[in-house]
Amino acid sequence: MTRIALVAGEASGDLLAAHLIEALKRRLPSAEFCGIGGPKMQRAGFTAWWPSETLAVRGYAEVLRHYREISGVRRALLKRLLDEKPDVFIGVDAPDFNLWLEARLKRAGVPTVHYVSPSVWAWRGGRIKRIAQSVDRLLALFPFEPPLYEKEDVSVSYVGHPLADVLPVEVDRKAARERLELPATGPVFALLPGSRQSEVGYMAELFIKTAGQLRERFPDAVFLVPLVSRETRNLFETELWKLGAQEWPIKLLFGHAQDALAACDAALVASGTATLEAALLKAPMVIAYRMSDWSWRLMKRMRYQPWVGLPNILAGRFVVPEFLQDDATPENLAQALGNLVQDSEVKRRLTHCFTDMHRQLRQNTAEKAAAAILPMLEHA
Repeated sequence: MTRIALVAGEASGDLLAAHLIEALKRRLPSAEFCGIGGPKMQRAGFTAWWPSETLAVRGYAEVLRHYREISGVRRALLKRLLDEKPDVFIGVDAPDFNLWLEARLKRAGVPTVHYVSPSVWAWRGGRIKRIAQSVDRLLALFPFEPPLYEKEDVSVSYVGHPLADVLPVEVDRKAARERLELPATGPVFALLPGSRQSEVGYMAELFIKTAGQLRERFPDAVFLVPLVSRETRNLFETELWKLGAQEWPIKLLFGHAQDALAACDAALVASGTATLEAALLKAPMVIAYRMSDWSWRLMKRMRYQPWVGLPNILAGRFVVPEFLQDDATPENLAQALGNLVQDSEVKRRLTHCFTDMHRQLRQNTAEKAAAAILPMLEHA
């Protein structure tokens, strides 16, 4: 029986891996899938030895605080994988965790795949040499990535992004608002403070205060806050009570990020995959991010590009505003969001730009990724 091990460390990786598992199962119905993963992977037939939340930590300071726990899980996982020798190991994103594993598994004769290129085009480009030593094949989501790896003789396949496959090119905002039982009039803002507990811890107060600023300008505004777990919802609710905002028109959603983005007039999004999701749903957005001061100083020194948001990186220019660290203030964010809502020409140009991105990334990703992995399983 074919055994495929995977590690995915957050909500976006859980989605990518779930689609890949489904595509591989269509070709290998009896294959087993195991490792570290989330609920979507488990629904696809994955056996989680550890939950993906174990790895959902972001930023140097946060990683250091959890280093002993994460390191212990990684050593235990490596021992189990070396004992059981899967037919292939697929690390889905989480490069600091997965590349360490992949290097050791590759040396032990286990074929290794890394799914999602680390952002070597944004910072820490020296990792390409480490990636070359650690993986037998890299699966890249964005079209500008393969040339970077081909220069270092890394076997790489451009597979597109699965969100572009599953989300419609044309968005029905009216239907999305009806699904969420929203009023027909008045602006709707989506607030996406991140999928990790550490992110929501940094972003919740900022996003709620931004909503307060927007209420002064748009008294009939409604705010949608999709949260991915009970823990992140509790964090956000606690901050609402601290700020006395529990009676504001803020609708907390368990999941439903895509409905919120499809329904909104503008979105405030923590930097990450959610910015791409917003672009594919043609939502005008403002990108914001905060982390510990120490993590920020390190990241800022190692950045290669002026952009952090995926829509801006794909466009090669600032198509949406970004406010990072000290610039991410409620006043700045509310001003930018309010301007977006009221400028129909900017919204029209954004829709056109996001539609072009969508078509470029729509590559039937899961099938392409599975096709790239299957030759590595011919012996199984």
